[in-house]
Amino acid sequence: GVTCFDTAPAYGFGRAEEVLGRALGPRRPDAALVSKCGLAWRERGATTAADWWRDGSRSRVAAEIDDSLRRLGTDRLDLYLLHWPDPATPIAETAAALAEVLQTGKARAVGVSNLSLQEIEEFQRVCPVAVVQAGYNLFDRRIETGILPWCRERGIAVMAYGALCYGLLAGGFTAETRFDPADWRAGGRAFGLELFTPENFPRNIAVVEALRPVATRLGKTLPQLALNWVVHRPGVAVALCGVRRPAEIEDNVGATGWRLAAADLAEIDRILVAAAGNTGPPPEW
Repeated sequence: GVTCFDTAPAYGFGRAEEVLGRALGPRRPDAALVSKCGLAWRERGATTAADWWRDGSRSRVAAEIDDSLRRLGTDRLDLYLLHWPDPATPIAETAAALAEVLQTGKARAVGVSNLSLQEIEEFQRVCPVAVVQAGYNLFDRRIETGILPWCRERGIAVMAYGALCYGLLAGGFTAETRFDPADWRAGGRAFGLELFTPENFPRNIAVVEALRPVATRLGKTLPQLALNWVVHRPGVAVALCGVRRPAEIEDNVGATGWRLAAADLAEIDRILVAAAGNTGPPPEW
């Protein structure tokens, strides 16, 4: 079943942690609980992403871990991550703060998210990195040329976020889909990739539709195909995806217990050649 829950204070300005903590209740020991630090927001009137900023200072990390534990109703996290690097704070300072979290027993392990390989190496010199979280899916394979093999060689687990490519691989969009102006995908970019721009979106929808018969032939849904591909990549420990309804969770569980054959993987790669806007440097790295 599903036992790993990934959250962060920035998701709903603390609200997501509170809801998850209440939902787990006495079942907390059965869950692997992941949260993050390194972002701050205005205490009053914060409503959008524009209301928060990066802060990886030692004092901020120390305050955030206690706030997260309180909101989640637990005394220790299974994994605590630096959410984003803070250009105003040396990586070594943030790493030292995470090392203190580890030493005080407030987290079983620590890791990083959205760092460049150089930044991960710098962090690792101060604090052991157990997990690296990065965007990875059928469309976005940027970590394959650096971070993923580096982690694999060192036995560091990779948590792949955006495994369904921010809804693109969920199969519910069409070429006529238009995003609400408040939806970040309306800007056309997804973590540095121009997957949702007016010129690229229809082409990527065509790619998704070409993948659908592959899933059908295997007796799987499109999300199951996409998640299975991610979770079985060498070095990937977890494929993260967001859900809104219980039925989506039940469907996603169907991504486990089987593997794509070599011929299927080759066919998927051939289909993805037609993708548009899926290359480029990682965002802000």
